[in-house]
Amino acid sequence: MHINALRVCVIGAGIGGLAVARALALRGADVSVLEQAPEISEVGAGLQISPNGFAVLRALGLDADLRNLAVQARAVSLRDYHKGEVLRLDLGALDSGDYYFIHRADLIEVLAEAARASGVRIRLLQKVAAVEGGARPRVYMASGAQTEADLVIGADGLHSVVRHALNGPATPFFTRQVAWRAIVPNLWARGPEAQVHMGPMRHVVSYPLRGGDMLNLVAVQERAAWTEESWSQRDDPLALRAAFGDFGPEVRAMMGAVEEVHLWGLFRHPVAKVWHRDGLALLGDAAHPTLPFMAQGASMALEDAWVLGDALAAEPDRDTALAAYQARREGRAARVVAAASRNAWKYHLSFPPLRWAAHAALRAGGRVAPDRMVRQFDWLYGHDVTRAA
Repeated sequence: MHINALRVCVIGAGIGGLAVARALALRGADVSVLEQAPEISEVGAGLQISPNGFAVLRALGLDADLRNLAVQARAVSLRDYHKGEVLRLDLGALDSGDYYFIHRADLIEVLAEAARASGVRIRLLQKVAAVEGGARPRVYMASGAQTEADLVIGADGLHSVVRHALNGPATPFFTRQVAWRAIVPNLWARGPEAQVHMGPMRHVVSYPLRGGDMLNLVAVQERAAWTEESWSQRDDPLALRAAFGDFGPEVRAMMGAVEEVHLWGLFRHPVAKVWHRDGLALLGDAAHPTLPFMAQGASMALEDAWVLGDALAAEPDRDTALAAYQARREGRAARVVAAASRNAWKYHLSFPPLRWAAHAALRAGGRVAPDRMVRQFDWLYGHDVTRAA
């Protein structure tokens, strides 16, 4: 079936769902998006769009919109929790300088407006209860309503109904880490860089948003106690301040400005074994949830969206196209998930001699070969799915 005749139902109006909806609609598909929330919105949080993700936004015609709303990142500063900067990574050494910090709600708004402008229908208050594959896959709503399409795309996140239908139930592994997230005023005139303060069994990432007026904070702590895997669980700011009370004055000042904070548990999920079958397909976190230690969740969803659209446009047989999509994405997604899973321990060294040695090695690398320290990420940031068709 040619993509011009394809009727597509996307479940989930997040970054991946809206991006794939626009990617398919621009190629002529008839696309609807089902979203269970009463409005297209996001709980306040920042995210990073690295050059590999920005390449997709550019191909979707949204690069100017993103630049207008985002802060262009210039550097990443790794800092000891007491002793200041350990290593500065100049992002100007990357082949592309298109690395941005953006409020998640701003990106969602851009994608939603762009999807609608390309003819996508976004239907709110549509909670999906189950899906069924076939020549005409079917979506069953919690309300009792049903809908059919030629293709159903599960962009429905960690607790995906479509992933469950394709792979069965899964039990994620609690990493013994929890994360707080908050946004505070940028009272310290912090410039366009991400700072990572590294301490024993904890670290804090901070970077500016919305013209530099705000700072996004993500604070991670190792702990045995289980915390719900949810982005909407509130916590007491006093608990956050207590957890990082021994960090230096920079971090304590940021924590002191927190008035509202959310807490969630970090769970490791396997990359899905089955990404598609009988007209059902997975995208983004539904296929490959990743820990936040490479800041790649949004960019991986954007890459998926482009490749899925490209595969369906190139191959008239639906199932052959979906197989090509998985073949192009599965290995890369697994590599990113594995890299993120390995990254946390580097920030959390608690044995003082080991932490000193590791930080000394970073300082030496920054002095001797600063560009090489950045170029080690070429495999990630230099990958452009819009040119790799």
